[in-house]
Amino acid sequence: MDRQTRYPKEVRERAVRLVFEHERDYPSQWAAITSISAKLGMTAETLRTWVRRAETDEGLRPGLTSTERERMKALERENRELRRTNEILKAAASFFGAELDRRGRR
Repeated sequence: MDRQTRYPKEVRERAVRLVFEHERDYPSQWAAITSISAKLGMTAETLRTWVRRAETDEGLRPGLTSTERERMKALERENRELRRTNEILKAAASFFGAELDRRGRR
C-alpha cells in the first residue's frame, strides 16, 4: 500500500545523498541539511527526517529499519483483523450455543 508523497523517491534519495556527500563541507550536519533543503525547495525538517531514516536503515543509528517498520505495521494490522474475527466467532458460538440449549429444553 503506497501512499502519495509530495516528493518523488528519486528526489528524496538525491537530497539524502547530497547531505551525506557534503556534510564535511559544513560545520554541522544540520547546517548541511538547511543549506541543501533550501536549494532543493523543501523544509529542513523534512530533509532531516529523511536523513535520520536513511541513517537508521544503514545501521548508523539505533531503531527499526524501514523494512522492519513496514513488517511491524503489517503484523499489527493482521493482529487487529484476527482479534476482530475472534470476537465475531465468540459471539456466533455463544448465539448458537444458546439456541441449542433452548431447543434441547423443549
